[in-house]
Amino acid sequence: MAGFDSNLDKEIWAEKAQVAENMSLKVSVMSYNDGLPKLQISRERTNKDGQPGFAKLGRMTLDEVKAVMPLMEKAKEHLHSTE
Repeated sequence: MAGFDSNLDKEIWAEKAQVAENMSLKVSVMSYNDGLPKLQISRERTNKDGQPGFAKLGRMTLDEVKAVMPLMEKAKEHLHSTE
């Protein structure tokens, strides 16, 4: 089986929620190799030089959950049921 090819990974929809001065949570719908669209949540931090970077999402605070939930509702419009 071949490895991951970033050229086959397609972002269908995405929106960010700013949760701190230097941090946002990005909710996106991704499709790999024209496969079933899937929800992805990632944490993005801006470093001291202003460059964006990614951090493990891990655990979320209540404020982060409240910021992400409306975006997840919007993302549902771009997802398909497997049933």
